[in-house]
Amino acid sequence: MSGISTIHAEQGVTTPGHHGSNSNVSPGEIAIGVVIGRASEYFDFFVYAIASVLVFPAVFFPFEDPLTATLYSFIVFSFAFIARPFGTIALMKVQQKFGRETKLTVALFMLGISTAGMAFLPSYATLGVGAIVLLSILRIGQGLALGGSWDGLPSLLALNAPENKRGWYAMLGQLGAPVGFIIAAGLFAYLLYALSSDDFLSWGWRYPFYVAFAINVVALFARLRLVATNEYARLLEERELQPVKVVEIMGSQGHNILVGALAALASYALFHVVTVFPLSWIALNSERSIPEFLIIQMAGAVLAAGSVVLSGVIADRLGRRNTLGFLAIMIALFSFFVPHMMGGGDDGQTAFILIGFVLLGLSYGQAAGAVTANFKAKYRYMGAALTADLAWLVGAGFAPLVALGLAAHFGLEYVSLYLLSGAVGSLAALSLNRALELKD
Repeated sequence: MSGISTIHAEQGVTTPGHHGSNSNVSPGEIAIGVVIGRASEYFDFFVYAIASVLVFPAVFFPFEDPLTATLYSFIVFSFAFIARPFGTIALMKVQQKFGRETKLTVALFMLGISTAGMAFLPSYATLGVGAIVLLSILRIGQGLALGGSWDGLPSLLALNAPENKRGWYAMLGQLGAPVGFIIAAGLFAYLLYALSSDDFLSWGWRYPFYVAFAINVVALFARLRLVATNEYARLLEERELQPVKVVEIMGSQGHNILVGALAALASYALFHVVTVFPLSWIALNSERSIPEFLIIQMAGAVLAAGSVVLSGVIADRLGRRNTLGFLAIMIALFSFFVPHMMGGGDDGQTAFILIGFVLLGLSYGQAAGAVTANFKAKYRYMGAALTADLAWLVGAGFAPLVALGLAAHFGLEYVSLYLLSGAVGSLAALSLNRALELKD
């Protein structure tokens, strides 16, 4: 169990010659790269997520009733999460052969092309099943690209952050989630207000995908400008942030990858239960104005952004894993109120969104890499990437599908059980991680 031992970075111990003295790169500079990269990826993410609820059921699955069409849309939504680890593995091989810059360029262009391609997709009425196939292919392309876009900057930031500010720097990349949601939801809310329903479903929904492509291009050059410098290359090599063989890391560090992914399960489950699921539930079961509900969700995302920042302060006082454990308990308690709030009319639904987003910000702010310090130095780069891939797949990939399916067929009480299971999984994984550390 040597892989379970916490390495120096988690404890704030700096390996001689690795910090500061050999590089002019500051944690602040690394943080800029992390924030730029994550914000652009999350904007892409939420553009597709919102379209999965408001657009794709009618455009690509018009032959089904609204509920079944939305469930089909969520199945395609999950394809990116299934593809993501394969993208990580494949493009790690590209990096080994052609370099980090080439890998990042390929990944982000693949992401941009897949996203922009969706803006040009024909509808089911035009192409039939072929339209669904094309949508699925592009969604898989997004997943492969997201896996391959791992640049190691979050791990580098964690290793170079000041000892008493590790929680603070860890939360910076997570700010991309609420920022991306606010921009994506704002775009869709504006289009829904400004356009007729026919115009929106005919061409208006395509505009956010054009914007996503433009943002990807800007993010590509911003990130390449950072990772292509000699200072970054040297620092990444010094920290041993390089790819390794999949067979090797799974054989040596498979348990760490599993524990790391499950440790943040509560946060990743909550991620879609307060963003995508409520939007689908309102669209299918309520007379509420969708643009107005998106604005409420945007307000929740503003609260989430503040909570992400607050999580950094809390984690630096309590420890990141203690923070995750405490928030898993809070999410478990919150889960019991899901039926009462989501089934309690407009006021209850609004309360669910605002409280849920606050909890999401506090937990998700420290969800990335809370136990990746368990990895041996040579495995940290790829281990962190695969841990994130698995966390997204297990915790979030099927959450909209499962939550909506359970709520529609069995009642909102089963959404409570789903969210509760995520919290229990997180607490179990954190306890196992602690037990393994003590054993070691």
